[in-house]
Amino acid sequence: MLLRQLGAKLLVYPGAFNMVTGPAHWELLQRARAVDNQLFVAACSPARVAPRKEGDYIAWGHSTVISPWGEVLATTDEKEDTVFATLDMSTVDATRDSIPCWKQKRND
Repeated sequence: MLLRQLGAKLLVYPGAFNMVTGPAHWELLQRARAVDNQLFVAACSPARVAPRKEGDYIAWGHSTVISPWGEVLATTDEKEDTVFATLDMSTVDATRDSIPCWKQKRND
């Protein structure tokens, strides 16, 4: 939230959620941060690959771009891919104007 206070309009997160936390939390957390901060969120993850040996990490994948309203604008599956999304930064300002929760925030 500090970056939002400093004027950020896009947060980019790297992540490598596993096969347990990925399905449960990966998209949920991205959408929550986008709505909490009224900005775009882009999250990149390594693709899922078959383990070469027992104990190798298996990533969930699913790189994603989220709007300030929490909508999924673009996403991938678990395979290697590139996410493309057009971000209209005026959407951030419009969202912040229509729901002025940061203007109503107490600083004490």
